[in-house]
Amino acid sequence: MRAVGSSQVDPFSAISAGIAALYGPLHGGANEAVLSMLDEIGEKKNIPEFIKEVKGGGGRLMGFGHRVYKSYDPRAKLIKKVADDVFAETGLNPKLEIALELERIALEDEYFIKRKLYPNVDFYSGLIYQAMGYPTEYFTVLFALGRMPGWLSQWEEMLLDKDQKIARPRQIYTGQQERPFVPIESR
Repeated sequence: MRAVGSSQVDPFSAISAGIAALYGPLHGGANEAVLSMLDEIGEKKNIPEFIKEVKGGGGRLMGFGHRVYKSYDPRAKLIKKVADDVFAETGLNPKLEIALELERIALEDEYFIKRKLYPNVDFYSGLIYQAMGYPTEYFTVLFALGRMPGWLSQWEEMLLDKDQKIARPRQIYTGQQERPFVPIESR
């Protein structure tokens, strides 16, 4: 949102960029990826095989780890309590049993502890949204709604800052410096 907003676009374009950035499974789409992972596991009895695949590099433990929180995400502790309240009203989701067992294993297993893979806020939020009846296509929108006031404030702040410059992220190429040309017939 800030990168696009720095070009002084309208708020709809800046907010759309923010939502698009959230959409992927490594950010705002992570809660949907957690549900997919739980569906893939299917039953609690399949967890040991899934964990073995993750440790072998054949899968990812979605909803675990965070760029900022290198221990248990404090938001995850709060949202886990919310999940308990929601499931008390809606009835238990069978996926929750799988999620709780995954969390137990990750919190006790040296492999995950060493890599600082603790549950994050996305681990339970998808289960909560699903229990409340929201289709998975709404998850990113729901995630974005809480960020909207901050985004709009930042967008306005950029417009009002006469010294604001357009954001130009820098990249450093680290690939091969020079490669020989190979004619198309020889490739």
